[in-house]
Amino acid sequence: MKEHNPHLKAAFLETVENQLADNDPPETTETLNRLVKQGISEEDAKLYIAQAVCVEVFDVMTHQKEFNEKRYLKNLKRLPKEPKQ
Repeated sequence: MKEHNPHLKAAFLETVENQLADNDPPETTETLNRLVKQGISEEDAKLYIAQAVCVEVFDVMTHQKEFNEKRYLKNLKRLPKEPKQ
């Protein structure tokens, strides 16, 4: 299994924390609450959300595309299933 870059992980988690603090988009908070109600720890729920953020950032960086909010919100609804690209 590959080692994860702790700096990238921290950056994605910071993005999640900012979305939660700003309630923007509100679906991030809704997703966190839903996952916690399903018995997932808050820490793990934030990691799941960070995976959805990662999919979008990867697409922006590698394909010079705009952030796909529609796909991001769809991936949030799919969690804890793995986000789709």
